[in-house]
Amino acid sequence: MVNIFSIPRINRRAWHVWRRNLTVFVKTWKVNFFPPFVEAFLYLLAIGVGIGTYVKEIDGVPYVNFIAPAILGIAVMNSAFFECTYGSYVRMYYQKSFDAIIATPLSIEDVIAGELLWGATKSVMYVVIMLGVLTLFGVMAFPTSLFVIPLAFIGGLLFAALAMCFTAITPSIDALNYPSFLFITPMSLFSGTFFPLTILPPIFSYVALALLPLTHIVAVFRMLTLPAFSWTMVFNLTWIVAVTLLLCVIAINLMRRRLIV
Repeated sequence: MVNIFSIPRINRRAWHVWRRNLTVFVKTWKVNFFPPFVEAFLYLLAIGVGIGTYVKEIDGVPYVNFIAPAILGIAVMNSAFFECTYGSYVRMYYQKSFDAIIATPLSIEDVIAGELLWGATKSVMYVVIMLGVLTLFGVMAFPTSLFVIPLAFIGGLLFAALAMCFTAITPSIDALNYPSFLFITPMSLFSGTFFPLTILPPIFSYVALALLPLTHIVAVFRMLTLPAFSWTMVFNLTWIVAVTLLLCVIAINLMRRRLIV
């Protein structure tokens, strides 16, 4: 029985898995780069400008500026999560890519670590594209907004690891709909994204801060893009890093347990 909290043995060969996924991604780059561009534009137009016509400001911040970092945070979450659930599941069972890679000198741990790194990289790609769109709307403050890019990698790694945990325990690809609809969708709405947590009952705020990773990512992104720095950034960053490390360990061990059975 694999101990899910044991430190996995990973070496730099994991980057071969990352490079393999990047090569496949680049072959269809036109299809892959179009969605984040359109998504950012539609969010700003429909919610930022549309609802912003009625909701002028939140805490003294124009509504469109308030939701802009949330759009980036949601992009980090969705790109990494869906890549390491549906994408990884297809590579694992339908394409048999994991079996082929493990037949080489790479270990199971290397394969999963490579998948996690790729999920985080995809988050960075989406954030860079969306950051460009948001800049055109004039809702990003520079140069502090540029720090969103490296933080997108850490946030992407967090959601990639979370996704891989679900991939490791789900009985079928159809069952991945449960975490998508019951966890990811509610989190995109109740993590301080489109309205501040302070308007909810205190218990909801505590739950969001304790259990919803997107809450901390959006909070840090908002401080950087407005900019409006606070001591709470230290708490948010500490939470993100600690949970990311823990989930990466658990995800790799859970996947190893599944693949060696």
